[in-house]
Amino acid sequence: QVQLVESGGGLVHPGGSLRLSCAASNFDDNFNSYAIGWFRQAPGKEREGVACLSMRGSPTVYLDSVKGRFTISRDNGKKAIYLQMNNLKPEDTGVYYCAARTTYAYSACAANSSPYNVWGQGTQVTVSS
Repeated sequence: QVQLVESGGGLVHPGGSLRLSCAASNFDDNFNSYAIGWFRQAPGKEREGVACLSMRGSPTVYLDSVKGRFTISRDNGKKAIYLQMNNLKPEDTGVYYCAARTTYAYSACAANSSPYNVWGQGTQVTVSS
């Protein structure tokens, strides 16, 4: 079965950096055409879209609070998606998920979670002094 596995989370001080990875396995040959998004969920809050990559356009960062600090990238050869997070702040704390929209090839990014049908288990990011 298709699978996404996140890694790279952890505890970091404010101002620090983390690079999250999302490894994909058992996807079909259209994987590189699927939109892949990063989402996060803080305790007591709803899940929110952070950034997304698709073949339909440039990488998109949805949250104004992370623009200029977070970068999404992709290595199609490795079937991996990354989220580079710099200058982390306590409000970035949460569980980070990657998700794929595999309902059709060359799928489009979306800021909300409902179009994404394959999810990883999440990786915890804690920013604290």
